[in-house]
Amino acid sequence: MLRIVLFVSGCVIFLIIFSVSVISLLENEKSASLKYFITGCVLALPFFFLAGTGFHGNGLTGWILAGTFLFVLILILIPLKPANFNKRSIPESGYDERDTMFSRNDLVPGSQQFIDYYKMRPENRVPDDLFRANPGLLRGGTVFYNKAAFAAAESTFETVERLHFLVSGMKSNNRINTDRETITTFIKNWGKKLGALDVGITKSKDYHFYVVGGRRERYGHPIGNNHEFAIVITVEMDRQMMASAPASPTVMESALQYLSSASIAVQLARLIRYLGYSARAHIDANYELLCPVIARDAGMGEIGRMGLLMTPRNGPRVRISAVTTDIPLDTDSSTHNPAMLYFCTHCKKCASACPAQAIPFEDRSNIDGVLRWQIDSEACFTYWTKAGTDCGRCVTVCPFSHPNTLLHNLVRKGIENSILFSRLALKLDDFFYGKRPSPKKIPGWLPGN
Repeated sequence: MLRIVLFVSGCVIFLIIFSVSVISLLENEKSASLKYFITGCVLALPFFFLAGTGFHGNGLTGWILAGTFLFVLILILIPLKPANFNKRSIPESGYDERDTMFSRNDLVPGSQQFIDYYKMRPENRVPDDLFRANPGLLRGGTVFYNKAAFAAAESTFETVERLHFLVSGMKSNNRINTDRETITTFIKNWGKKLGALDVGITKSKDYHFYVVGGRRERYGHPIGNNHEFAIVITVEMDRQMMASAPASPTVMESALQYLSSASIAVQLARLIRYLGYSARAHIDANYELLCPVIARDAGMGEIGRMGLLMTPRNGPRVRISAVTTDIPLDTDSSTHNPAMLYFCTHCKKCASACPAQAIPFEDRSNIDGVLRWQIDSEACFTYWTKAGTDCGRCVTVCPFSHPNTLLHNLVRKGIENSILFSRLALKLDDFFYGKRPSPKKIPGWLPGN
């Protein structure tokens, strides 16, 4: 009987790990695939050896081995939720968009806005002069300059800008009355048909919005919460394009998905206005709100160590747009995921891999009344101006950014179920994929400089 138990256990272990090895090979994770295969052989060998010897003794060793295997398996599958991660807090004050790095980068030296801003925020002048001394995002002379790639990204960003005049407009005078459930279902499914990965809906709150605008015609003007509802859209960034981050393909993919999310948001906003309701799209370089915060409240994930939205199935490998509106909608529950925050607390892989050292290793702290992580935005953006791309290393190395497949979804489910499984998954991810995974080669179809 024992020999059968050991043989079956060995077969199960080897087949599971061998399957994972094949999947990793298909994901172009050759190093991880080899490690999985060797691990499967090493773990299964003792079971096969003891099953084949016939136990010329009393078989105690075999029973211990089989019992240990079953005990560990049961232990990591027992539900065990993290404590001290259940509370969400609301910011005590709003955020001025003029303080964002994008707004500060837009300031023209010598202009009145430039003079007024540094009179208001003199402490930002020194770090900002440092990034202005570098070539800049998508510019020649940067570390990852690639003429074709940068031209592709630039043209895509310019296309997003062409959509800015469509973010708002007059609503139709012929309002179409429809019940809340029907229109909610329609908008969500139409958004996904247009290319959204996910669509969530929440009530608009004052803390979702910037208090003062900081870009283009919004600069210096108060921003109000003018709509009752917000529709939040996520789109997926391709893992293979992001794999070479911080090289040039990552900014190409970033631009492409900003365009994809913008196109969806603009179309949904126009649809709602045609139905006779007010609506405004919020897209790249034209946001009036803080996307990670409003997406979190729409039940789409948590805000992780890197300050980005962490979605349950794609991690931070998404781009976000939104539509605020007064059309009556059913809202999604703001589902809290303490297991994801627990994992982020212990992972720190993004902090370790960040070339700018802009992501903290410390635990969350109370910032403006909110328990969260605070990245060094100056260090992050300054690196962008040296690299020429928007980096993306933190997104790429995050274990939650693994492909949305059965294998990785089972791991994510285990992380949600048990803190013991979570800690084991983290150690295994470090072993198989590396604590600081090396960037992959850029796609062969991309021309050289």
